[in-house]
Order: sequence, then C-alpha cells, then structure tokens
Amino acid sequence: MKGKLFNSSRLVKWLLPFTFLPLNAQVGTWQNYLAYYELQNICAAANKQLFVLASNSLYQYNQNDESITPYDKVSGLSDTYITHIAWNPKVQKLVAVYQNSNIDLIDTKGNVTNISALYTKIMTESKNVNRLIVDDIYVWLDCDFGYVKVNMQKAEISGTYQPNNPEYPTSLPDYNEYKDLETYRHVVETLSPIGPKYNHFYESIFLNEKLYTTGGYFLSGMNDYNYPGTVQVFDGNNWTIYQDNLSEITGYPYLDINCVSVDPLDETHVFAGGRCGLYEFKDGQLAAYYNKDNSPLRPAIDRGTELGNDYVLINGIQFDKEGNLWVLNSQARGVNILQLSRNKEWKDYYHELLNDPSGVTLSGLRSMSFDSRGLLWFVNTSWIDPSVFCYNIAADELIKYNSFVNQDGLSYSPAFVNCVCDDREHHIWVGTNIGPFMIKSDEVGQEKVTFYQVKVPRNDGTNYADYLLNNVYINHIAIDGGNRKWFATNGAGAFLMSADNITQIENFKEDNSYLLSNIVNSTAINQKTGKIYFLTDKGLCSYQGDATEPSEEMTDDNVYAYPNPVTPDYTGLITVTGLTYDADVKITSSNGALIAQGRSNGGMFTWDGNDRQGRRVASGIYFVITATSDGNQGTVCKIAVIN
Repeated sequence: MKGKLFNSSRLVKWLLPFTFLPLNAQVGTWQNYLAYYELQNICAAANKQLFVLASNSLYQYNQNDESITPYDKVSGLSDTYITHIAWNPKVQKLVAVYQNSNIDLIDTKGNVTNISALYTKIMTESKNVNRLIVDDIYVWLDCDFGYVKVNMQKAEISGTYQPNNPEYPTSLPDYNEYKDLETYRHVVETLSPIGPKYNHFYESIFLNEKLYTTGGYFLSGMNDYNYPGTVQVFDGNNWTIYQDNLSEITGYPYLDINCVSVDPLDETHVFAGGRCGLYEFKDGQLAAYYNKDNSPLRPAIDRGTELGNDYVLINGIQFDKEGNLWVLNSQARGVNILQLSRNKEWKDYYHELLNDPSGVTLSGLRSMSFDSRGLLWFVNTSWIDPSVFCYNIAADELIKYNSFVNQDGLSYSPAFVNCVCDDREHHIWVGTNIGPFMIKSDEVGQEKVTFYQVKVPRNDGTNYADYLLNNVYINHIAIDGGNRKWFATNGAGAFLMSADNITQIENFKEDNSYLLSNIVNSTAINQKTGKIYFLTDKGLCSYQGDATEPSEEMTDDNVYAYPNPVTPDYTGLITVTGLTYDADVKITSSNGALIAQGRSNGGMFTWDGNDRQGRRVASGIYFVITATSDGNQGTVCKIAVIN
C-alpha cells in the first residue's frame, strides 16, 4: 500500500489536506438507539462475560476490561424486542427469544445464529414463550401451545410437543433462567449503556442539531397506553432525559406525551403536550405546568361530563417564528385554538368550525406546522369528522377540508387523517389511512380544493397508472433536501419517493433492512447531514440518506467530498456536499475525461467510485466540477482515490 501511495509526489501533495469520513456518516448505513434502562435478566457466560437483558434489549458486559457491547439488528441480531435469555454452558451460547417467537443463538464473540422455524410456522395457536429450560445441549421453550425442543448445538428445532402428544414431557430439569439476576444485579446496576430511557417514540422534531422526541400517546377512543411521560433529546452522541417525575410536582399523572415544540429564540425553552395538559421546560427541568386551574385550557368532555386535570388533551403545539406558542385543546368545550405569547399572555382564537355538532372540540387535533406562506396547518385524527385545517392567522380565517375528492372525481372517506406538511414546491401533503393526497400550490388557501393523487405509471407497455401508495396507511410524511418524500406507514415500513413523486427509491421493511418495525409512527430528518430517524413502535433507528439541505451558493469553503482520500478498504459511496438545489455535477479525471455525472439531491451528490462502464477507477486525483441548475458555473473540488 505504501508503494502505491508514494509512487506519485503529485498524489502525496493532494493528500495532505484530505480527511477521512467517520463511519457513521456513510450513505446507506443504519443505527439503532435502544433503551437499556429497565433491568430484566442477567446471564453469566464464559470468561467473566455477562449478557444483560434490559428494556427488552441485549448487551454484553466484559468484567475483565469493563467494556460494554450492545446488540441490535445492525450488529447482527435477527430481530427486535427480546423477552427471554438463557446461557447454555454445554454449548457455550446464549439463547435469546423474541416477542414474535424468533430465536437467536449468540456466543461471547458476538457471532449470531438464527433459528426462525417457530417464527415462520403458520399455526392458529399462540406461539408466546413463557419460560426457558436449559437441558444439556438443548433448551426447552415453554409455549402457550406446548413445548418446543431446540438443539442448540445443531441450531435447529428437534421437536414440538402438545399435551395430547404421547411424548409430551412430564418431568423437565429444575432450571431457573433468572438464577444470575440477583447475583450480578449489583454489578450491572452501576453500568449505563448509552441510550434513551424508554423505547416509546411517537412524535419528533429535528432542530439545532438535536432530535426531540415524545413517548406518546393518547387519542380519545383510539389509544390509551398510559406510557410514562417523557421528552428524550438526542444530540448525536448523548441522550438528555427531561425531568420525568412530574406527577409528584403537579399532583396529576404525567402520561402519554404526544407533542413537543422548541422555542426558535431559545433552544433550552421547550414545551410538551399530552393527556394531562401542557408542560413548559427550561434546560430539561419543569418550569411551568398548565391545566384547567391556571390557564384557559379546558378538560375533556366525556359523555357530556367535564373531566378533571387528568384529561386536559393537548395533542398539537407549535411555536411561530416570533416565539409565541400555538396550542390545540382537543375534546373541550368553549376553547380550541390558543396562543401563549412570549410574555406569557394567553389569547383565545376560538373557532366553531373546530367543534362537533354538540359544541365540543374535535377529539384529535394534532400535527401542527407552518407552511412556507406562514399558514398554520393541522388535522383532526379521528374517525369522527377526519379533517384538514388551514388557518390564516393574520386574517383570522380558518378553512376546513373534510371532503376528499381527487382530480378524477373520485370521492374518498378516510377514517383517519394523520398528518399534513408542505414540500419544497409549496404543495401541501396530507397522510391518511388510505394513502397520501396533495393540495397543489395554486389551490392552497382556497375554500374548495382538489385532493390530488399522484399517478405512477406502471411501465409495463400499457398506458395504465396507479395512484401513489393507494390504500397504504400513512402515519407521517417528511420532505428531504432533494424534495423527495419519506412516507412512514402503519405496517408497510417506510417509503422514499423521488422529487417528482413517480419513482419509488426505497421501501424499507423489517425483512429487507435494519428498520426495527414495519409500524413507523413518525420520522425526522437532519437536513444538514441527510440522516433520517424512524420512530417505530419498537424503538428508534436511523438511516444515513443521500440528500441534504441545498446551499444558497457553491463556494470553495462549503463544497467538499468525503471520504477523502478514498482508501483501498473503502467500498461505500463517495459523497459531495454543499451543493445548490438540483446542481449539475461532473466527475472528471486529471486529463479531463468524463468519469461520471448527475444531479444533486438537495445539496448532496454521491459517486460509487466507478467509471461510466461500471469499472473501478484507477488511483489518482479526480475533479468534481459543479454548475447550478440554470447553468451558472459552480466550483471545483478534488477527490484522491488510492487502490
């Protein structure tokens, strides 16, 4: 390698200012962010190793060097949400059983072997596993339907036994799968693997290089999970858990936090809303609590009766650019839209249009956001009058859309309208349980609009087309730096569609990616780096995307490539960033030959290191030549490739 590096003094000269790409920034890589807070079990393994099950996640603790090794799908596990673990000393492997009855065998070096036969077996009986019994080279799974005998040495199921089976075991070894828990609890309780406190994630925003998340969620008549109240903030390295023993302070339950908003004038000033009112935080500590007793907020009406502070439903909040907080108070009487000004004065913007026929506010007002025009959008997530709302604050004009008719005259009746946002062409996107709809920019603000459905050509030799993600349950929509759309779904994973909405670029699922679950509650994008976070019902994970916020102009200071130099062991994509929107990018050799070309996704362009014939390029210096979408000359940067 040194010979290749130093056989060209010119190449060495160019290498001097180049820096290497951090591993977690490579396009296409995944990360999981799992909780390890609630200790459930410990298994002592060989060579002073401890396997620890906490918050249904697994990590390994080496008592010799005090190192911690987390396990997840990215590091080799086959699934998510482990319910049982046991160590087999005969085979020198750990057995981990998942909630869905999938099975992994893990040794102390981190090698994982999957046994999926029980998971994939189709049967009417419940496959729930109640306990594990280690027996020589076997482990018995005590299931609801009977016993499953697993040969851990051969990594296969050797038999299943139901009570009517003559070989049904009547005397199994006396085995306690929790025998090491008390012995090593004092050791493990001092450990603190980096991660959130809870795996409950519902809504989020990405702002100021931080991901702000809520645990959720309460929606009247739909979901009441009694999840612990939580706001968890991730800065890319560490987690901050906002003060969460609030019931002792407020006197009311702190549960089901649905929404969060950050003051644009002070990032340490954060509000959160949920089942029991509105919470104000300063530096992660409770600064104020608002309920029916100290604010205009009103409690929920249930069958004509006004409830107490246990149910003051705040499902949607949003700061405006002046630092005023807008609040939606659901299922209440006499109040629906409120503003809490920067100087702590409440203003009432009550609109009867937000009420049901009995005069009570609709029960699921949420998903608040300002569009590029300054209009405030939100939805009613409820099968009772599912709707989209557009509020012109300056004119105090509220428009309600609950008639969903597309461009072909087809009328739809969605049961749930879950989200609303605008894209970079100022179109408004609406996510429902029957797919996404779009209000075109030239109709925004009109009393009557078309709920346009994008038609995706089949490209099968016919002129037929299908509506985009028709009948796919959309939980959330996010727009990346290239105006591409990320659709978070309730069971179909996550979709990425091209900027023109025609080409499906990705459909991440549990079985084809490291996505933790096919149920994705919401997403958040770091527009600076292109990383997208998926908030699933089984926890948080991220994917390093290939689109960033475009730059206003391309200069020598902000356009650069990474990794640089490209070393022989690197096989990933080479990324150019700092570009303007839809910039033209050409990769040329030192003698001017065209190697590759294309357009940027937002502010990012990726190159696979191959020429136009698909061959890996030779060692040398390659030039990145850019131009704006209207043809104006951009800038030039260089990439060193070492083979």
